[in-house]
Amino acid sequence: MSVTDIDGARFRSVLGRFATGVVAVTAIGPGGRPAGLAANSFTSVSLDPPLVSFCVAHTSTSWPRLREAERLCVNILSRSQEEVCRRLAAKGGDKFAGLEWTLSPGGGPVLEGALAWIECAVEAEIPAGDHRIVVARVHHLDKHHDGDPLLFYRGAYGRFDG
Repeated sequence: MSVTDIDGARFRSVLGRFATGVVAVTAIGPGGRPAGLAANSFTSVSLDPPLVSFCVAHTSTSWPRLREAERLCVNILSRSQEEVCRRLAAKGGDKFAGLEWTLSPGGGPVLEGALAWIECAVEAEIPAGDHRIVVARVHHLDKHHDGDPLLFYRGAYGRFDG
């Protein structure tokens, strides 16, 4: 079987069995308005220098606004933030209407209720199929709230049992 013979639905179904956390990537975009997107493809890359990465679809309408910001803020979402995640994953509209947030030291939106935040600046963007891999250097980070993480598994949001 060649790579081109892999059915997209089957690919998604198999990889959906890998549980991930969910983050919100936020920034103050052009005109001073907050912008953001949800991602479940977030990972640490390097301790020295401190680097993280996340993936963004080429079709994202939020990424061009986020990319223009000097600093981004990666918010590690808590279990209680499923609606925040859904809102930031949606296309169009005022994604921040009714959301509470403060500014990180470099000026990125830290979402109220997030477990932690990581302020970073884009180091590289690597085209990868229908996405781009964004590698970012960490400048500030901190814990924000205690709680359980928002998990994504088999196409749905979930939580730890126990």
